[in-house]
Amino acid sequence: MGHMIEIESPDGKFAAYRADPMHAARRPAVIVLQEIFGVNAVMRGVCDDLAAKGFLAICPDLFWRIEPGVDITDKSDAEWKKAFDLMNRFDPDTGIIDIQRTIDQVRRDRICNGHVGAVGYCLGGLLAYLTACRTDCEASVGYYGVNIAKYADEAKTIKGQLMLHIAGKDQFVDAEAQKAMHAALDPLPNVTLHDYPERDHAFARIGGDHYDEADAATANARTLQFLSAHLQG
Repeated sequence: MGHMIEIESPDGKFAAYRADPMHAARRPAVIVLQEIFGVNAVMRGVCDDLAAKGFLAICPDLFWRIEPGVDITDKSDAEWKKAFDLMNRFDPDTGIIDIQRTIDQVRRDRICNGHVGAVGYCLGGLLAYLTACRTDCEASVGYYGVNIAKYADEAKTIKGQLMLHIAGKDQFVDAEAQKAMHAALDPLPNVTLHDYPERDHAFARIGGDHYDEADAATANARTLQFLSAHLQG
């Protein structure tokens, strides 16, 4: 369904996976924000699914400044080692600049109706939160975002809508961090948090060790309803 395109930025061009909706009418766009494994089959599958549901879906290669074209899985120790190395070298501040460039370009696209949202997973879950804080994206969704509590003081800058899916037993986001997220975000009328008390990190990654079909379906249904509600023309 999809193909690779280029995003223009002052620092150079970077690649993105694009999946177009079947409908001829102009449609809202969703920027898909990658896990630590790059623009891999899982992220491309998310784009394809969103396109099948009527969105223009774009997944930018946010590791391009470190290593363009990363496409690995969670199935081997070597790939996990590489993924964590990439995450540790990745600068979220620069990543958000690239996300805004992607939003700008997609919003001008002939297929886009001018409304742009975002959905991210793991590292992309953090980036979805920061996208809500720092860009003009209208609706952002983060799945089991890591290190969000570190940026809790930015919550007051959120102008659009934000939804976060929180895994109660997330091995990368402890109870204290989850409490801090709720303290900062629960009072905000434009933010919705959903807790999944028995789930671990990446519970929505099909084929992953912690995938849970029921809670993944619940989270995905909430995401679709949220994006549909806030991105219509």
